[in-house]
Amino acid sequence: MTKVLQVAIDGPASAGKSTVAKLVAKKFGYVYCDTGAMYRAITVAAIQAKVDLNNGLAVTQIAKDTKIKFTPGNPVQRVFIGDQEVTEAIRQPEVTNNVSTVAAIADVRQELVKHQQSIAAQGGIVMDGRDIGTTVLPTAEVKIFMIASAHERAVRRYQENIAKGIKTPLDKLQAEIELRDKKDSTRAVSPLKQASDAILLDTTKLDIDEVVEAISEIIIKKQDELR
Repeated sequence: MTKVLQVAIDGPASAGKSTVAKLVAKKFGYVYCDTGAMYRAITVAAIQAKVDLNNGLAVTQIAKDTKIKFTPGNPVQRVFIGDQEVTEAIRQPEVTNNVSTVAAIADVRQELVKHQQSIAAQGGIVMDGRDIGTTVLPTAEVKIFMIASAHERAVRRYQENIAKGIKTPLDKLQAEIELRDKKDSTRAVSPLKQASDAILLDTTKLDIDEVVEAISEIIIKKQDELR
């Protein structure tokens, strides 16, 4: 019998984690949990409530009060806070540039990590983020740490934005990505770092299909080991 696994995919902003995680989940018939979208949803809720994002108590209360829901969508998974759809709102530049501040609040992370661990408890899950392999799913059978150069990630984000009608200069996007890398890697709570047992995967010169294939091979090898 093939064992269903917990698959943790970590890495910096715009490394392609979410796109790849969705495709890997679909390929194996696993559930996909977009943890980044959860932090973005709380950021949207806090911005809408006009809360100071550096006010940990206020933002944590919003995290406790906000019900985040995912539903299937085409071409992307739909995200809701309460009954309000925020699928597009969570990808706007204001949210992108502030989500690291929200994600650095220890009590916010604690609230969302509990929810994420509950979702993953039965296995058959692909989860991506910054601290999945180190904090959220430390016993995951498969851990991947995806990286790509800052320039390559900026190009990817630029192309995504253009497709959405968002026009941000490439050099500005690269500067924002480098700042997010610094914030995510140096925050006091669950910083971005490669788990000791994670497999490093540099996607700079790989297309999406090649990344999905590489991760699929890692999962199949682990399944074979656990038979």
